[in-house]
Amino acid sequence: MTPERRIAAAFRMDEAAWARHANPWSGWTRLPSLPLLALAAWSRAWIGWWALPAVAAVLAWIWVNPRLFPPPRRMDAWMTRAVLGERIWLARDAVPVPLRHRRIPNILTGANVAGVAVAAYGLAVLDPWATVFGVAIATLAKMWFLDRMVRLHHDMTKDTE
Repeated sequence: MTPERRIAAAFRMDEAAWARHANPWSGWTRLPSLPLLALAAWSRAWIGWWALPAVAAVLAWIWVNPRLFPPPRRMDAWMTRAVLGERIWLARDAVPVPLRHRRIPNILTGANVAGVAVAAYGLAVLDPWATVFGVAIATLAKMWFLDRMVRLHHDMTKDTE
């Protein structure tokens, strides 16, 4: 089982949740979760322990979001194809993906993790530059990853762009 599939399983992403998460509204409204989580964590500098409900609210949003929207009516939106490509990527141990799609998603996942680590450091020591830089790196890596997932989906299903 791929590490990404383990994460999806931890989030209890079943077929219905994936179908709903393919709605572009789900993907686009979930994308700002990391900046919002960073802001919620940073708010401890202003509101102390009252930051915990803000952090909990963002974490709840991350959990609820893939289940909140109905399945998409059309499957041609960029974000829909990104989520469908992500599902293909998660199952690459069962259904191999073309060789040209194997390296870049792993590099981008590493960049995402590195960005989150820098942001976590920035949040721990309340360093605004490290926090913003880490969130920016993680977000850009995620966006590029999603673009690669659209291309993977296209190549694996021969959809039209």
